[in-house]
This record gives sequence, structure tokens and C-alpha cells, in this order.
Amino acid sequence: MTDPDLTTSCVVIGAGQAGLSVAYYLRRLGLEAGQEFVLLDRGPSTGGAWQFRWEALRLGSAHRVNDLPGMDELGVSFATADQHAPARDIVADYYRRYEEHFGLQVVRPANVTHISDLGRDLLVRFTTENGPLELGASTIVNATGTWGSPFIPYYPGVREFTGQHVHTSDYESAESFADKDVVVVGAGTSAIGFILELEPHAASITWATRRPPEFLDEVELNLEAAEKAVAAQDDAARAGRALPSIVSGTGVPRTRRIQAAIDRGVLDYRPMFDRVETDAVVWADGTRQHADAIIWATGFRPELRHLAPLKLREKEGGVSVASHHSERDPRVFFAGYGPAASTIGANRAGRNIARQVVATLSKMGR
Repeated sequence: MTDPDLTTSCVVIGAGQAGLSVAYYLRRLGLEAGQEFVLLDRGPSTGGAWQFRWEALRLGSAHRVNDLPGMDELGVSFATADQHAPARDIVADYYRRYEEHFGLQVVRPANVTHISDLGRDLLVRFTTENGPLELGASTIVNATGTWGSPFIPYYPGVREFTGQHVHTSDYESAESFADKDVVVVGAGTSAIGFILELEPHAASITWATRRPPEFLDEVELNLEAAEKAVAAQDDAARAGRALPSIVSGTGVPRTRRIQAAIDRGVLDYRPMFDRVETDAVVWADGTRQHADAIIWATGFRPELRHLAPLKLREKEGGVSVASHHSERDPRVFFAGYGPAASTIGANRAGRNIARQVVATLSKMGR
């Protein structure tokens, strides 16, 4: 064991919606940013995962960002933001102004690689532009989200495919697929968005899904369905199971743009293919579709690799989290995880986590 370079009461890992929400409430409860709590963020700039999203993505009913707590002090709101500007630019700008307004002193780029148990404290190892550093902390709030852990399911032959494999996290523009035969995999809003963007550029688009897409007649997400999806996330988090997809429990709003695409026959899905060949995907009945590229809009998994030394994972594959903290180590809190993964949930959880962090520090005599 080595002595840390610095020590603090709380380290918040991640400056997206969840991390900024926790930091805001920690500050409201009297902790000084940069001293009593430190906010580390891997991204080169503000905006959390939004800074990495593709240029054509816009804010709207399918990709909504809720305001951060206290954002009204800045006189801005995502509800009134420019719907024609790239979403990544708007989020990055608003988050930058938010961090500056509340003096959150985010350390970036800071890539957390390893967290270990020193006994009384936790040791956070991270790398910066100036090299590696170690930070001792009484508590940890993990708000790393999922963007850094893309999920691509395995299918026979997938590694032999000679075309492009592109995950949502790698997607940049529809123009790069001009005149190509493209297979899009996934039933969520990202897959549908890709198909609509590809329509004027790709030679052909084939949409494959494991389950039929559910289009909602309501433009807004159904509240009852959303509550059920959040409850399923909560049950899985408490049991330490892998977290289910939110979209699979809520469906996709049937906006006018989506309905028009359905009417044109663009959003015509096929069941999932059975295997992949060097230049095609093949269904169980032998039907073959040539492919120059496969876009995997198949989601993400929580980014938890840096927590591996703490041995928090359960045999079911997840981390057991109840009331926002690890059941195995109550010094480790999770923001933006499970039922708190939505932007609304992240704000609510931020207040509760901050209160619990302060209570935990008080019990420790910190």
C-alpha cells in the first residue's frame, strides 16, 4: 500500500448528469468543492457522454435531457434550447456554464483506473495529462454511466465479418455510409434515429431486432410504463443482477417523423439474423443480406471496471445496490445506476446520495 498524494472526504467519479447533480447537493450541504469533495471526469470537455454523440443528434422527445438542479439560476433550460443545434453542443455549453457558476472545480481529463481498500479509507488511482495520481477518500460516488462500456452481442461468424462494425458509441455521420448496404441492429431510439439519417445516403438499410419495436401512440413516454421500467431496474440492482434495458420496458414515442417513416416503409424490421458471414448476415431459413456495415445500436453496460479490486460484483453479474449504496461496502455510492439512470432519476438520486454521504462522513467523525 502507498500513501495517497492527497486526501478528501468524497470523490465523485463522472461529471455527467448524475455526477453534477450529486456535486451540487454536496455543495448545498456545506462541503467545499476541490477540498472536501473532488469531482473527477474522464472526458476532455464538459457534457458527460453527450460530448461524444454524433453531430446530427438533436434534443427532442426521444432524446431528452432534464435540467440539472439549480440550473434555473443560470437562466437556461433544455426545454427551451435550440432544437436545431447539435445536442452535444447545447449540453456541453450548459454544463460548462453550470460548473463555472457553482464553482465545482472539475478535474479533467482524469481517467480513474483503480480503486482499492486501504482499510479506513479508499484509494483512487487516476491518470491525468501530467501523469498518474492517487487520492485517498472516505467515500466514493460512482457516476461513470455506461458510455465507456458499449455492448455488442455475439453471433456466430461476427469476428469474420470483413465490413465495418460500428457501435452507437462509434457512430459519427450517415454520410460515411453513402452507397453502402447497412444492417442496423437494435429496437431503441438510437437504432431508429440511425435508420432515418441513413435513408438518403445508404444503398440499402436492413433493420434487425431481437424483439418487435414498440411504438407508443403518446408522444411522451407513458408514465406507467416508465415506472414499471424503473421498478425493474431497482429490483435488478438490489439483487445484484445485470440491469435490464429501459427502452425495452417503455417503448419509443410515435412522433410524426417516426410515423411518416413507418408509412414510407423505412421502419420495416426483420427478426434477428442467425449468423454473420464475411460480407453478409444470414437468417435461420438461409435468407442472406449483403452488408458493407453493421451498426450495433445494442446499448451499453454500467462502467464498473475500476471498482473490480473492491469485489462488489455478485455472482448474478451485477452489483447489489440498495438506497444508492453498495450492499458490500456502504462507503461506495452509485449515481446514475439502475433506477437512477434516467436524467430525472439522476437529479432525485443526487440529493439523496449527497445526504447519505454527509451522514456517513458524520458517523466516521470526518
